[in-house]
Amino acid sequence: MRSHLLNDATAEQYRRSVTEGVERVAAKLAATDRPFTGVTVDALSPRIDEIDLDKPLHDTAAVLDELEDVYLRDAVYFHHPRYLAHLNCPVVIPAVLGEAVLSAVNSSLDTWDQSAGGTLIERKLIDWTCARIGLGPAADGVFTSGGTQSNLQALLLAREEAKTDSLAKLRIFASEVSHFSVKKSAKLLGLGPDAVVSVPVDHDKRMQTVALARELERCAKDGLVPMAVVATGGTTDFGSIDPLPEIAGLCEQYGVWMHVDAAYGCGLLASLKYRDRIAGIERADSVTVDYHKSFFQPVSSSAVLVRDAATLRHATYHAEYLNPRRMVQERIPNQVDKSLQTTRRFDALKLWMTLRVMGADGVGELFDEVCDLAAEGWKLLAADPRYDVVVRPSLSTLVFRYIPAAVTDPAEIDRANLYARKALFASGDAVVAGTKVAGRHYLKFTLLNPETTTADIAAVLDLIAGHAEQYLGESLDRAS
Repeated sequence: MRSHLLNDATAEQYRRSVTEGVERVAAKLAATDRPFTGVTVDALSPRIDEIDLDKPLHDTAAVLDELEDVYLRDAVYFHHPRYLAHLNCPVVIPAVLGEAVLSAVNSSLDTWDQSAGGTLIERKLIDWTCARIGLGPAADGVFTSGGTQSNLQALLLAREEAKTDSLAKLRIFASEVSHFSVKKSAKLLGLGPDAVVSVPVDHDKRMQTVALARELERCAKDGLVPMAVVATGGTTDFGSIDPLPEIAGLCEQYGVWMHVDAAYGCGLLASLKYRDRIAGIERADSVTVDYHKSFFQPVSSSAVLVRDAATLRHATYHAEYLNPRRMVQERIPNQVDKSLQTTRRFDALKLWMTLRVMGADGVGELFDEVCDLAAEGWKLLAADPRYDVVVRPSLSTLVFRYIPAAVTDPAEIDRANLYARKALFASGDAVVAGTKVAGRHYLKFTLLNPETTTADIAAVLDLIAGHAEQYLGESLDRAS
């Protein structure tokens, strides 16, 4: 079995195996004509259940054949222009090359003696991102597994900086459309069930600063401790961007940690046209970025950044076998000193390869294209009497609802929209997401593929309407 270990003796076998796998994937990508096959759980599960993992095939080609049957054939392909659902982007080739390199070398980014140059590359990218944000010379950060982990770490730092012995008194302020990870983080951090204060949003789904000021004042009067305000730089449902300058002013006034969850909107940091939409982010105490959302990176590639590197000490623990305290005096850079994780992939390499091949402007151009596409999609929806569109996009998300001319019952309209999404997914012709607005069911396009066109959007809107009309027609037949 040593023949399967990657080393100097098996380098040629590695080359052949990886090349064969890449050729299979490349052929699949080239032949994919829709984002999904429409396979059901009941159809796919038996094919995987019948595989006996204790009986290996002992042949790479045979395993790839099997993989075609249980995964590649029915995978949901984000690169297809009619995948319009979640915050999943098509990935750029330099990043995929980086993925292949980092997986083979398999550096672990926790300590210098496991990564060397990898440590310095990650630190360089952290410095680059902090500079793009404008956090100042004392800024620092670390790569994470994703936005949820970044938000958790940022709020951990905020909790420690709040300096109170009573966790029950701590309060976090976030808009009513902020990411669910804010509440999840509060629970993981041992805060009470009332710790997260939901702040109302305006018509554009942006946090109302008047309401935030009112809640901060109430917090002070009630003898509670304002721990953090989480402003969102691109909400998951609407792509809305909270008024960051005004929020920063209130945080300074009340002495509250300001965290900006820019997991989605971080693409604006590279934008050539829309950078001003995230103005005020430079005043944050911490920032979440997900390069695997709007920098076109493979999952995972994310980071948490802080204005003051000293605050990262709250995540620092020393172990004699790993990162003893003496290493700090010896100026040996161990990234585990900043991270919630210990063993950690060299995910930074993907962004490094992207910037070295494409440059930040190249990434920014792609993100600008999807923002432009969303603006055109909004015009289509606003002019289409079949649809109600919620807000004009700040980024690349469109939330809308099919409204039939002859049906007025909101519950029946809900069911028609739910059916249309399900039927569209089952057909495999397109994939769209769904959410709720004011308790009613809506559909959602998350546009992160520059290859998607307005013609694709129009075609999918026609498909949705067709499925919804089919449901309503059948519903009328059943009722008669």
